[in-house]
Amino acid sequence: MRLQRFLAQAGIASRRKAEELIAAGSVRVNGSIVREHGTVVDPAHDRVEYGGRVLTLSASLAYYVLHKPYGVMTTMRDPEGRRTVADLMRGAGVQRRVVPVGRLDYDTAGVLLLTDDGDLAHVLTHPRYGVEKTYRATIRGRLTPEHVKALREGVRLDDGTAAPAGLHVISTNRMHAVIDITIHEGKNRQVRRMFETLGHRVEALTRLRFGPVALGDLTAGAVRAATEKEVRELLGIRRAAESGGTA
Repeated sequence: MRLQRFLAQAGIASRRKAEELIAAGSVRVNGSIVREHGTVVDPAHDRVEYGGRVLTLSASLAYYVLHKPYGVMTTMRDPEGRRTVADLMRGAGVQRRVVPVGRLDYDTAGVLLLTDDGDLAHVLTHPRYGVEKTYRATIRGRLTPEHVKALREGVRLDDGTAAPAGLHVISTNRMHAVIDITIHEGKNRQVRRMFETLGHRVEALTRLRFGPVALGDLTAGAVRAATEKEVRELLGIRRAAESGGTA
């Protein structure tokens, strides 16, 4: 098993992040620092260490759904002492070491998946697989038919043109509009920038769905285990990716 995959399955980070940890010299194998991404380890015999502790692979994997509130960092720790999703997980009594899949900005709320299934996390966050994400945005100003058309066709951002978005207008007036928008990319602050390009400031943003996982009526700050149906669909996405398909 490649070292980055081992780290992902041990719940340390996604495979992409694991590669960064390896390159930084943060991982030891059998007592020696390893920096090569292609390093192969045997989970049954090799001793892998990160952060001063020996890592092991769980016999089963865990999948949790969190309603991340506004003003919470999507990290396991924060050097500035701000509240993190790890604090919420501990507060909910979750002892399993799981990490967030992707991220939600500090000022964005909504559904967040946390797991120790690093292979799944890799697939769900990789641009190649285009996993859909639906957000409810409250924006300033009236959303015109021209703006709706632009969003559905793809607006130009400073780092490239955003792919066409799915759009459902909930309400609109001269002062504000509420829109559900579905994207399958993961550009930094993408939804906010898409609206801002059209002259609309996003005043509130909540992620309603991430792939097959829906926020539903989960209250802000609450945690639940993913349902059997959600897990089946998530693993279906992973299997399709591993077999060379797309999510």
